[in-house]
Amino acid sequence: MALDRAQLLDFARRYTEAWCSGDPARVAAHFARDGLIAINGGAPTPVLGVAESFMAAFPDMRVEMDDVVIRDDGVVEYHWTLVGTNTGPGGTGNRVRISGFEEWTIGADGLVATSLGHYDQAEYDRQVAHGVGQTA
Repeated sequence: MALDRAQLLDFARRYTEAWCSGDPARVAAHFARDGLIAINGGAPTPVLGVAESFMAAFPDMRVEMDDVVIRDDGVVEYHWTLVGTNTGPGGTGNRVRISGFEEWTIGADGLVATSLGHYDQAEYDRQVAHGVGQTA
């Protein structure tokens, strides 16, 4: 099922709200039953576990939708910024603000079949350890 730009923007807004909800199942509901996410070239992983991990690490997490780009090859880029404080189990208490994007392949059911996530891992790790705007 091909989604038009308005439908994709609405989908992306609901996806953003799901990430801000604190409910990993709401994020997973945007993916096909066997939908996977791979982050920074890592192994494809069920999205529910990824959402649980981020939500546990950043209980106050907010995700902002920065842009949605529909590429000529049909892949949708969802650009985002995550803001939160690493106060989950074993957390550092440091504030993080990191931007990235996901490359979505949308399945026939209108849900994300696969997502390739990208963000600056070194900068994320630095902010978790030292806080946004702080130097190592």
